[in-house]
Amino acid sequence: MSQAIAGKVVVITGASSGLGEATARHLAALGAFVVLGARRMDLLNTIAEEITAAGGQAAVVQTDVTQAGDLKRLIDTALAVFGKVDVLINNAGLMAIAPIDALKVEEWERMIDINIKGVLYGIAATLPHFRAQNSGHFINISSVAGAKVFSPGGTVYSGTKFAVSAISEGLRHELAASGGTIRTTTILPGAVDTELAGGSSHAESAAGLQEFYKQAIPADAVARAVAYAIEQPDGVSINEIVLRPTVQEF
Repeated sequence: MSQAIAGKVVVITGASSGLGEATARHLAALGAFVVLGARRMDLLNTIAEEITAAGGQAAVVQTDVTQAGDLKRLIDTALAVFGKVDVLINNAGLMAIAPIDALKVEEWERMIDINIKGVLYGIAATLPHFRAQNSGHFINISSVAGAKVFSPGGTVYSGTKFAVSAISEGLRHELAASGGTIRTTTILPGAVDTELAGGSSHAESAAGLQEFYKQAIPADAVARAVAYAIEQPDGVSINEIVLRPTVQEF
């Protein structure tokens, strides 16, 4: 166990698979109490049961991050079960890759709702509690596509992830200016082996993604990066971590 992580209460959205699941399992193994939010309760329950069987502690809440009330309920549950919240990991995301000309307007709206509004709703539900306890840590999952536009095809997705990076940096600055006791970290992964690559309904783009993701690194690589950010001593904030497969050029 990590003494800097053991006993911390970590809330994770999009925790039913991929980065969220890997991070939940890794942090629980390091002694964190994890609160898992996602829409698929069957998967959440299985993950929580396996964490508990391995000696960890976990709670689950059915959560749709496009609904602000669901994020409030997720945080309220963490407070009710464990008495505090130390870390919020805004992880839930959708990557629906397609050319602009395909006019996948509903998918654009869905990415905006999940990737941008979901992060803001998580911040809104958690920040008052962080303020009250004068501590806390926001970890927002962006993407390398939030630093360089992934095009053709990923223009709208990149727009949402640029927004996550901008929100995170603005939040970091505002929190630093008001005392600096609350941390903000942005994680920008490259190709990672998760369900994210299956989010495109555009056949040509989907085929290209499958080829691109042959170089993907395992999800627990990101989980270890998250743990590194959390375990820093008081007064130290890891603000940004970019990680990708060594062979990934983009």
